[in-house]
Amino acid sequence: MARILYLHQHFSTPAGATATRSHAQARALAQAGHAVTIACGQWQGAVTGLEGPFRRGARHGRIAGFEVVEWAIPCGSALGEAARISAFLRYAARATRLALRPGWDLVIASSTPLTVALPALLARRARGTPFLFEIRDPWPELPVAMGLRRPLLLRGMERLARAACRDAAAVVALTEGMAGTARGRGTPPGRLHVIGQGCDLDLFGPHATPWRPEAAGGGEMLAVYAGAHGRANGLHQLLEVAALLQAAGERRIRLLLVGEGGEKPALMAAAAARGLGNVTFLDAMPKPELARLMAGSQVGLLCLAPIPAFAEWTAPNKLMDYLAAGRPVLSNVPGEAARLLEAGGCGETHAGPAALATALRRLADQPVQREAMGLAARRLAERRHDRRLLAARFVTAVEGALGA
Repeated sequence: MARILYLHQHFSTPAGATATRSHAQARALAQAGHAVTIACGQWQGAVTGLEGPFRRGARHGRIAGFEVVEWAIPCGSALGEAARISAFLRYAARATRLALRPGWDLVIASSTPLTVALPALLARRARGTPFLFEIRDPWPELPVAMGLRRPLLLRGMERLARAACRDAAAVVALTEGMAGTARGRGTPPGRLHVIGQGCDLDLFGPHATPWRPEAAGGGEMLAVYAGAHGRANGLHQLLEVAALLQAAGERRIRLLLVGEGGEKPALMAAAAARGLGNVTFLDAMPKPELARLMAGSQVGLLCLAPIPAFAEWTAPNKLMDYLAAGRPVLSNVPGEAARLLEAGGCGETHAGPAALATALRRLADQPVQREAMGLAARRLAERRHDRRLLAARFVTAVEGALGA
């Protein structure tokens, strides 16, 4: 049995409205016999499962067979840049104090944010504690693609990313594109593992009780986007899709935009100003509620801003939820996601709102094809993206890092 400190600032159980990858992986490590402690902050939409007051800025408890330490450090995509950076640095400081305590056999540092690598590197250099570095988003590549132009900050992030990739006992990347960034920074091939996003097959699927919002007409085909409403998501493109459908007199299709983010108020205002009666905005919802919504809907929407770097450097959680729910996916994201949808016969990728609007109308016209694509999506989820199988691969990577 190894004592493992798992650093993930954005940790959530499935009761939350955000990603649950670290929950599944920590639970798998605990089931394999390891003593795991997750240390996290308070991410917008996350639910850690801990209750009661914070004492000295922290609270503790046991969830799903592992320990959780939650620090009172709020953070979310709707915060401004300065506030987010402050939250990242405060978390890194508290995590460093915890990582430097004696007794840890391994530290897992799950990025983003990239600052989570600081405690792992310091523990390695001060105590010789090995660490595993998990790349969930490649930094600084994505900030640069989004237009960040701060040379000193970017140089600092590059040095930190290079040190993490070079010194880690193992590196886990979510896509081949992310793995390429790790290799470029010195990760030896033998230490590199590509373990993609997983599907929660117990939560999403045909067993979920269908639910439709009041705004949805009984005969409408519901197309759901469930995720962050930030600049990187490019959701103004979905408003344009809705406008094209409305202008064509299409009344069979409703777009549901579920989630939170800094761009949401502007998106809602734009939809109202344009009189888009076929768009409904919903608050972010816990995963069990989202599973019911997907069971009552017909299509999943995957949308990102048209930035070429996103093609191979992103691994959207929402795509896995759609597949697990057995829903066909319409996407504007090229690269790895497009190849997955094409190979699985469960979705289509189209560049531009006009093509997406046409594809939605075609699916509304062809319920048999829609059903077949949905069944293919569920089969793909079961065959290749079962979160339990991927978590087992993560356990193997962790135990390899311990052995190294």
